Amino acid sequence: MQQLYINQPFPQDWIRMFTHLANLFFEQSKIVTDKPEETAISVQFSEQYDETPNISAELQWNGQHVTSFFSEDVKETKEREQLRQRKRMYSHVLLDALEQATGMDQEWGILTGIRPTKLYHMYRQDGYSVDEAKLLLQKRHRVSERKSELIAEIADVQLTALPDLYSLKEEVSIYIGIPFCPTKCAYCTFPAYAIHRKNGRVETFLDGLHEEMRAIGKWLQEHNIRITTIYFGGGTPTSIEADEMDALYQTMTDSFPYMEQVREVTVEAGRPDTITIPKLEVLKKWGIDRISVNPQSYTDETLKAIGRHHSVQETIDKYWLSREQGMRNINMDLIIGLPNEGLAEFEHSLAETEKMQPESLTIHTLSFKRASEMTRNKDKYQVADRETVGKMMKRGEEWAHDNGYIPYYLYRQKNILGNLENVGYSKPGEESLYNILIMEEAQTIIGLGCGASSKFMEPATGKLTQFHNPKEPAAYIMGFEEAIDRKIAFLEEIFPAVQTSNE
Repeated sequence: MQQLYINQPFPQDWIRMFTHLANLFFEQSKIVTDKPEETAISVQFSEQYDETPNISAELQWNGQHVTSFFSEDVKETKEREQLRQRKRMYSHVLLDALEQATGMDQEWGILTGIRPTKLYHMYRQDGYSVDEAKLLLQKRHRVSERKSELIAEIADVQLTALPDLYSLKEEVSIYIGIPFCPTKCAYCTFPAYAIHRKNGRVETFLDGLHEEMRAIGKWLQEHNIRITTIYFGGGTPTSIEADEMDALYQTMTDSFPYMEQVREVTVEAGRPDTITIPKLEVLKKWGIDRISVNPQSYTDETLKAIGRHHSVQETIDKYWLSREQGMRNINMDLIIGLPNEGLAEFEHSLAETEKMQPESLTIHTLSFKRASEMTRNKDKYQVADRETVGKMMKRGEEWAHDNGYIPYYLYRQKNILGNLENVGYSKPGEESLYNILIMEEAQTIIGLGCGASSKFMEPATGKLTQFHNPKEPAAYIMGFEEAIDRKIAFLEEIFPAVQTSNE
């Protein structure tokens, strides 16, 4: 635990901001304002106003003494925006001082949030050119030129895939969460429970989900709201039986309006051990040909260590089976930084992926999520160091380019190895529209099922309100009716002027 002593009190939201920045350099850090340890980093801020605000930081640690200074014109008149600018300026000087003291370079600058591409899109919608938006990322947020170029490239691909990305606020997308998996992975914090048929909890959960789909579909139908994309996630949606999948797609088709105009329906079949011919036949029956088959790694020892009870060969076999059964668009996921894996193991995973050429490949960087088994038992899981995961990410970029893939979405997570990112690559024209919409928060996403998160967006202002369904299947079964009522109330608020189809 690395302490940072700061010479003055700050509100808790500022302390959180400083902590997030410090955590980019140290595995764990703590901000203190009194009685620091001898090994603490001492940071003294000062703030002056001439014609423009000037923020400086003086840092002392391990015999080092570094200073940083930042100044920026105030163009905002709203108090909230001025506060946001002031916090950003403090972040500048703290990050710069820590970079000097540690010798570490943070390519994402002061950005610690999930969605850096959303910031770029906001600048573009405010009227800034591509070059101006990239320059703002570099100057205001200390993002490196390389990462700002990546963001601009991704945004361009997104706007090619969804030319109306900025004007889809009157439509919604649907996320349907199936909370079951064959086993729970060591790094996972998604609502995912080892599937078993005791006490009828799977069947009872599905009964509630059907009711939720019908109720939300009825409201959308009555209010003439179109659906852009539908995404079945989890958990692993293909953990349930083929006849149960068939019934869900029947309810989807019967309940949701304008199904013929839905641009994309995706079903995660991420665990290869859940894929069977009867399930693939059900998908084909309903015209669904976009799935995920996720290896995560092509090393059997790694799969065993992280709790995935399938083999590398099973991944390969199920990929080709899915192809034979008509799956036109297959996504695969790889994770860099898994236990006991380095560059050689990742090269092997890329070589195996190259033989299959899926339509899209998401390269994730391992993140230590607070509630995961891996985080609770870090000593048990030896992972790659910062330099190694950086080389792995760079190698993934090169491989994607060499194999005709383009980056189309990006997101980041707290406690991610090497302060890196997760990047989705696809063959041109094969991008997942749902992934773009949810990452850029471009419209309302209605979450149905266990642990599903809804984000309700006011079309006029873009303001977002979140609502979470219960995570535990038992709690969901008890509370799904209340969740339906809450979601409909949110929908009534954000679409108040929409005329119903019956009027």
